[in-house]
Amino acid sequence: MTFAAQILTLYPEMFPGPLGQSLAGRALSEGRWSCDTVQIRDFATDKHRSVDDTPAGGGAGMVLKPDVVAAAVDHALARQPDAPILAMTPRGRPLTQERVRALAAGPGVTILCGRFEGFDERLFEARPVEPVSIGDYVLSGGETAAIVLLDACIRLLPGVMGAASSGDEESFESGLLEYPHYTRPVEWEGRTIPEVLRSGDHAKIAAWRKQRAEEDTRLRRPDLWERHSGARDQSPSGAQREKKKDR
Repeated sequence: MTFAAQILTLYPEMFPGPLGQSLAGRALSEGRWSCDTVQIRDFATDKHRSVDDTPAGGGAGMVLKPDVVAAAVDHALARQPDAPILAMTPRGRPLTQERVRALAAGPGVTILCGRFEGFDERLFEARPVEPVSIGDYVLSGGETAAIVLLDACIRLLPGVMGAASSGDEESFESGLLEYPHYTRPVEWEGRTIPEVLRSGDHAKIAAWRKQRAEEDTRLRRPDLWERHSGARDQSPSGAQREKKKDR
């Protein structure tokens, strides 16, 4: 089954962009996923093909018009009714690896790329559009964010990565950051590869990697560590385990 990506944008020439290269590009040429763009401006009805207007209540910038964007969304829904519609906006729910896995397992995705000051809020009330954010920062438009989302999905499609298990231990797959990596030369600028990684003892290596993943997550991403340690302390019934007291 081909993973179908449909992008609603004012700049269709930005796609596939970097997704036409490397693993994603090879997968595209092999038909493992498809990339179609929809020009939002084609759904404007005035002679100037206007897609935006001034914000109600005043303020700087312009806002994408709900009637124009909704017409583009309706067109996309008719073409791909089973695909979820995601709007790339900093006001959305943060994208997670769990959400990416769910999207990659589906038939595809329709992505709505924001511009200017964003979308008229009534769009989200009137259409099944899910606001999604890729981080706590602002981009010039949703196209770059859409590329990030698609790249995260495409690499999980069957046959895209060389080995089926090659992504199992990467950052966020287990709720932790990935452990650090090393390669040859053994010594570089006075720094050596940790001895345990040269020991050939797979059990010790696995234990070291787990320990480092936990340590780095705790130090660098306390928010992830809190969620991970909280989930680990839950029993199958969902009840919090009683922590043993030191004696």
